Amino acid sequence: MITYEITATVQAELIESYENYMIDRHIPHLMETGCFATAIFSRNNARYRIRYEAHDREALSRYLKEHASRLRDDFADHFPTGIELSRDTWDVLTAFYSE
Repeated sequence: MITYEITATVQAELIESYENYMIDRHIPHLMETGCFATAIFSRNNARYRIRYEAHDREALSRYLKEHASRLRDDFADHFPTGIELSRDTWDVLTAFYSE
């Protein structure tokens, strides 16, 4: 598993529209690419974290090569300013689940 994580810091006046856009448009469109198994959208005040879990590095590479620029352009069209983004990729070593 590979985690593709985006952290967003959103200006106060954009919070409602950002949340709606992410839930109603961006995350569903990203999941439609078939490159990710899950997406988790979390908030802490005006900071957001989106964790996408890809089955392997090939799936993440396919997303970045074939889909990322289109989805990033759409995001920038909706939010040209007011949101700071950072992106990280993590190799999942193991996962623990309660029984």
